[in-house]
Amino acid sequence: MTPHRDITDEEWQRVAPLLPELRPRSELRGRPLANTRSVLNGVLWVMYSGATWSAMPRKYPSYQTCHRRFKAWHESGVLKRVTDQLFGEASEELCNTMQARMRNHQLEEKQPAADGAVPATPATGYAPQSGTPAVFDYATSFKYAA
Repeated sequence: MTPHRDITDEEWQRVAPLLPELRPRSELRGRPLANTRSVLNGVLWVMYSGATWSAMPRKYPSYQTCHRRFKAWHESGVLKRVTDQLFGEASEELCNTMQARMRNHQLEEKQPAADGAVPATPATGYAPQSGTPAVFDYATSFKYAA
């Protein structure tokens, strides 16, 4: 597979009709919608590189936005049609690789640790020792001088 590059204007013209149109918010509050072409480029970067979503370069919209749209496009079949249009036969390998990554990630989330140990929390990486509470109590961890 060739290295990733952002899609060209000609490629964008071919795939733009395949992507669902996002409705602007009725209220004028909150962040404006991210550019769909930039989001697609970010999604394709993750698919090609095999990197995590949070490792996306800053030139793309936030990884949360890209991941959210990736999931919606994948579940609706839009992503498959887009990659078929862009990459032809090579899209099959790309989609299979991404699907395998998704399956592995889902299995990791559902399976408890094999040795019966308490798994580390994703946010902190902290795994409590046996016999200690699973929740760290910040207030009682320090002794205050009277």
